[in-house]
Amino acid sequence: MTTTTGHLRALAAAVLQPGFVGTTPPPWVCRWLGDGLGSVVLFARNVVDTEQVAALTATLRAERPDVIVAIDEEAGDVTRLESVHGSSRPGNFALGAVDDPALTEAVARDLGVELAAAGVTLNYAPDADVNSNPANPVIGVRSFGTDPTLVARHTAAWVRGLQAGGVAACAKHFPGHGDTRVDSHHDLPRITADRARLDACELAPFRAAVAAGVQAVMTGHLLVPALDPQLPATLSQRILGGLLRDELGFSGVVVTDAMEMRAVADRYGFAGATVRALAAGADAICIGGERADEQAARELRDAIVAAVISGELPEERLAEAAKRVGQLAAWTVAARGTGSAAARAADVGLVAARRAVRVTAAPGATGALPLTSAAHVVEFEPLRNIAIGAETPWGIGGPLGELLPGTSTVRYAEPDVPADPGAGAGTRPLVLVVRDLHRHDWMRAAVHRALAVRPDAVVVELGVPELVTGAVHLATHSATRASGRAAAEVLSGAR
Repeated sequence: MTTTTGHLRALAAAVLQPGFVGTTPPPWVCRWLGDGLGSVVLFARNVVDTEQVAALTATLRAERPDVIVAIDEEAGDVTRLESVHGSSRPGNFALGAVDDPALTEAVARDLGVELAAAGVTLNYAPDADVNSNPANPVIGVRSFGTDPTLVARHTAAWVRGLQAGGVAACAKHFPGHGDTRVDSHHDLPRITADRARLDACELAPFRAAVAAGVQAVMTGHLLVPALDPQLPATLSQRILGGLLRDELGFSGVVVTDAMEMRAVADRYGFAGATVRALAAGADAICIGGERADEQAARELRDAIVAAVISGELPEERLAEAAKRVGQLAAWTVAARGTGSAAARAADVGLVAARRAVRVTAAPGATGALPLTSAAHVVEFEPLRNIAIGAETPWGIGGPLGELLPGTSTVRYAEPDVPADPGAGAGTRPLVLVVRDLHRHDWMRAAVHRALAVRPDAVVVELGVPELVTGAVHLATHSATRASGRAAAEVLSGAR
């Protein structure tokens, strides 16, 4: 095979999926598209609304008609397309709570149609992790649930729906990020399950995704000693080649999780981890969450070229990766017309969010709902993980105020919680809003203090309802805009 520098640079550019800053493509991205760049990834910083994204992607396609445009749009707490207002869909955990695969497929198809109309062709979703560890700080409601069989059937339904809408799906985070207490953005999680447990739990949804024809799989930066005692999954040929390719039979594109994440970058370096991932069998390198400039892309491109020249990375492996990216690009071109021409499903996200609401009431407390007057809402705000982002709004105070005018809302982070969090309610109904109450000692203490004064308060859980507390407890299984509206409807009696 040829080893000219220009050819190798084009191959290296083909496997990169960089992000960038701005709501229009910067000149360097347009230039790189002409020099072989195969993909870009959009973040919330690139999005104003669907029309603006459509204009942005049209500009990209003017430079390269088959460019893959990726986005991390889980249509739940993790949203990029709707980061300004919050997602109009409820997210995976809520869909799992309903457990209607046809509904999951309809929600995903509706998202696919919307993304296709905006010119997006690859979505880093669904999250196929089984949230088997309730202390998990990064997955939680991003998962369909805790049961691997349920997660598998909804993962398959999501894949079918999204791809029927004209957008390639990408199941993540292989081989499973659910059984951990560590966020791979910050450190390297260790999954201690043996192989039998992995087969029964973590791997089941990925097998279902492959059987459903998923076009891409995203690796997790996870150390899984039962599969490879030395290397994280993203850098492991045993896991990407032996398990994903050979055992599971996956033939599509393997995309890495962001290579600037500390789980791999701190140990192997930004460029070093990238070269190792390609050598292990990854096909596309996701970057740009934190490093979103030409310098980062150039650093990786040059490192890949140097690795081929030195023999560290076989040119055949790089060419194979670029070929798979090209095959995915061809799939997206063929699918694009299907999704962009299809009709959206009316209010399917809100319908799903409504169906996911669950009310638990102690004996004699059922008369507490609906609220009979304007309420006082206290929202307790935990630190958000990086995947969700700091910009996406959440809560029920706003939608409840629309349905019960005069409703007031306060929000407390850990350092700001007063001795009596519900004191501002007076005689009005009190609503306490929490996210993953079971994971936050300070939040539990604050809720218990409030309930000691106002045992009639309603507790609304927008996260994983692992801990049900209060005489009346309402669980939405997600914190999206749609789920906030659904909760407000139940509280006010509007539904």
